[in-house]
Amino acid sequence: MLSNEYKEFYNQIIKKIPENIIFTDELHTLAYGTDASFYRLIPKIVIRAENSIQVKDILQLASSMNLSVTFRAAGTSLSGQAISDSILVVTSRNWTDFKVAEDKSYISLAPSLTGAQANNILATYGKKIGPDPASINAAMIGGIAANNASGMCCGVSQNSYKTLKSMKLIFSDGTELDTSNEVSKNAFRKTHKEFLSNLKMYAQSVKEDEKLSAKIRKKFKMKNTTGYSLNALIDFEDEFEILQHLIIGSEGTLGFIKEVTYYTVEDYKDKASALVYFTDVNEACKAVTKLKLAKEDKKIVVDAVELMDRAGLASIENDETMPSYIKEFDENVTALLIETRAKTPKELDIQIKQIEDNLKEFSLAKELYFTKDIEEYTKYWKIRKGLFPAVGAVRRIGTTVIIEDIAFPIEYMAEGTLKLQALFKKHNYTEALIFGHALEGNLHFVFTQDFSTQEEIKRYDEFMYDVTQLVAVEYEGSLKAEHGTGRNMAAFVELEWGAKAYEMMKKIKILFDPKGILNPGVIINEDKEAHIKNLKPLPATNELVDKCIECGFCEPVCPSNVLTLTPRQRIVINREISRLEDQEHNFEKAKELKELYTYDGIETCATCSLCSTACPVGIDTGSLTKYLRHEKITPTQEKIANLITNNFSTTLSGMKLGLGVANLTHSLIGTNAMKGLTSTVRKISGNKIAKWSEHLPKAISIDLKIEQKASDLKVVYFPSCINRTMGLSSASKEEKQLFDTTVELLHKAGFEIIFPKKIDSLCCGMPFSSKGYDKQAKIKSHELEEALIKASNNGEFPILCDTSPCTKKMIESFEFKLKLFEPIEFALEHLIPNLEIKTINELITIHTTCSSRKMGLHEKFIKLAKLCSSEVIVPNDVTCCGFAGDRGFNFPELNQSALRNLKSGIKNAKYAFSTSKTCEIGLSEYSGLDYNSIFYLINSCSKAK
Repeated sequence: MLSNEYKEFYNQIIKKIPENIIFTDELHTLAYGTDASFYRLIPKIVIRAENSIQVKDILQLASSMNLSVTFRAAGTSLSGQAISDSILVVTSRNWTDFKVAEDKSYISLAPSLTGAQANNILATYGKKIGPDPASINAAMIGGIAANNASGMCCGVSQNSYKTLKSMKLIFSDGTELDTSNEVSKNAFRKTHKEFLSNLKMYAQSVKEDEKLSAKIRKKFKMKNTTGYSLNALIDFEDEFEILQHLIIGSEGTLGFIKEVTYYTVEDYKDKASALVYFTDVNEACKAVTKLKLAKEDKKIVVDAVELMDRAGLASIENDETMPSYIKEFDENVTALLIETRAKTPKELDIQIKQIEDNLKEFSLAKELYFTKDIEEYTKYWKIRKGLFPAVGAVRRIGTTVIIEDIAFPIEYMAEGTLKLQALFKKHNYTEALIFGHALEGNLHFVFTQDFSTQEEIKRYDEFMYDVTQLVAVEYEGSLKAEHGTGRNMAAFVELEWGAKAYEMMKKIKILFDPKGILNPGVIINEDKEAHIKNLKPLPATNELVDKCIECGFCEPVCPSNVLTLTPRQRIVINREISRLEDQEHNFEKAKELKELYTYDGIETCATCSLCSTACPVGIDTGSLTKYLRHEKITPTQEKIANLITNNFSTTLSGMKLGLGVANLTHSLIGTNAMKGLTSTVRKISGNKIAKWSEHLPKAISIDLKIEQKASDLKVVYFPSCINRTMGLSSASKEEKQLFDTTVELLHKAGFEIIFPKKIDSLCCGMPFSSKGYDKQAKIKSHELEEALIKASNNGEFPILCDTSPCTKKMIESFEFKLKLFEPIEFALEHLIPNLEIKTINELITIHTTCSSRKMGLHEKFIKLAKLCSSEVIVPNDVTCCGFAGDRGFNFPELNQSALRNLKSGIKNAKYAFSTSKTCEIGLSEYSGLDYNSIFYLINSCSKAK
């Protein structure tokens, strides 16, 4: 229930902003209110802003009512700077405009583009943005700029501050400013004359203070995001340059970034990496110092040096991609992951040799080895980027994982690191580990913390006191090098900077935000205990997801991330339900939250499990949804599922009848009338009647009696139940059904085809398992396995299934070792070598299904497509199609939301291909193209050898 002032705000704002993007209910305020930090505040109102006009309206109204506003992009920040107990403005994932300069020297980006999306746009031109945080696949531009997030390679020379060209801003009173536009700047000069005068006065006073200026220069030689970017006051004369560079790293406390324009940097393709193992941390840190000094003297080219102590290595040593010998290292071994990049292969070889020469004097635990193999070094960097979440995954359930982010002056890095390790022992953080961007003296240390008792909170507080004294006082380093001050370090800003600099920061805050409504409590906070208040609980809920630390890396790949909830948010809600259920007086509240969760959390989850591919520890929220669906099954539903299981061929016949009736009606009344009729019926039924589409397939029956020659090449072909029931749609331009095309292709490649017996009743079990009917899924899977064992002569012959999701289900469920193939891998291994391919000169697009992605076949699909066509489009912003088996019929909004960027991403494509019939229905619906199996393309561009 909203209090009077927030109720008034709500009543006013819904006159300007659609109600469907404004949330006040318990489920959404909790879900959207949670970020990656270990702090929590629950907002009164959440608004998912779609554009700058809405943000301006929100700020003007909030300012007039003195209500505080916090901005949120991806919510991957770690210091508590993106949470609010007032109004939380989340930038919509649809706010993704961009513009690349004609000469590609800069790019203008809307706040909701992720760093990875920006780099995908620039990749064609051999460019990228400077900032490269480990969270780049999830972190959005608005947050990257607002936090001055840097990363592994950009250091202090290519971060947001150094690569900023211009900004479009909205101030706390709704005033807008475009720093690249003279008209906008002149207007601002007239309306904000006193503001600019004060800003220039502040800059001048700092410049005249030699001692303070020297301190600022020294501190910003290192990575530093503690407090405001005071270097703006001494780096620039122009007031607008000062203004926009103060916004960098201001964490939403000075204004809203509606667009940022970055100068682009070169993205060299020739790279080499080495994972170098030193005998101890002291030796590794001394090596870092030497590399840093050599780089500054331009004697070597080194782009990144990442440190991982022995505890860090231990957290990843069981990863199958890591060398087995890591397990044999003693407790002191420390690794440096080093990367160098060059314009040409020849220059790369020279650079590698120079780095090797610089490291000769150091004691190594293993011989130095640089790799140029993309697959090999990509694995190393992926593991490094996933270190923080990976550590979180092994924590004791119920505890929090904390990552701190400091920087020592490079000359004191070895000494400071050893003293930091001593603090771990003093405060009994025996599991703590260190990693980080060593070339900049920037270290992350990670440890687990129980906040459930005052004793534990006191231990954390005492530890943080010692850390701040060590870093800020003894070594004059940075308490926050790149993660932002947030709430986590706000109480220690003055300790690091001193009274004079801190006073200037407070003046800057008042100048930009005189009413103090923008993200209060962040950066400037007089509460010396702010870092130990509003701590977030992480209660156990289900062992399938209990390892989650709510980092948010999963969110960009989720098909429901705009429609309802993301995997992180689903876990957050389930944790809260479990917490409430553990409290007897809150049991009814838990029940209410469960009911609210049904549609957003269960019904609109595609269970595609792509979240597990983005999660550094492979958490599969789709499995949680299947578990919850299973829990909701009633005895009546169980009986119906048993009936279908035992009469599967009859069920398929019923499906064919339904498809036949639908297509007959369509042929009689036409497309427009059919859409109108079915939409009306669906609406009357409360959306319980499935949605009709002109891309709905016609009913078919397959004929297994085919003529063929005996051959030494044999294959068992199992057409999935979907492809035995659903044929081409009335909108399709293809003439042959997939079964006939597949048979023709296999014969062309010289195969003799074997079909499993009693095929009409066979199914992989996926239609059951996706809905939580585990027992029935196992029955069908076992039946199919037995049939395929016999058909393949106990696994002698390869088995082809024409549907990727079904193949994956079979691989996961079968106990007998069979040679199971879906279309992509079968084509590359068994068809292409036996066919003569003539590449077509037509622009095509492909969609890799979720199952294929999880089987590691995305790159192989691209390779296969490029063998068949000279031009292939793979839309970057489309992952799961959201059709989710039959869910696209009953919840078409999930399919529509997931494919909202499809049409714009495949412009001018003529043909479209995938490997799953149901996916192809939805893809065809929202692309305007006729998606079909990749076998159609291979068949059309091949002939027998």
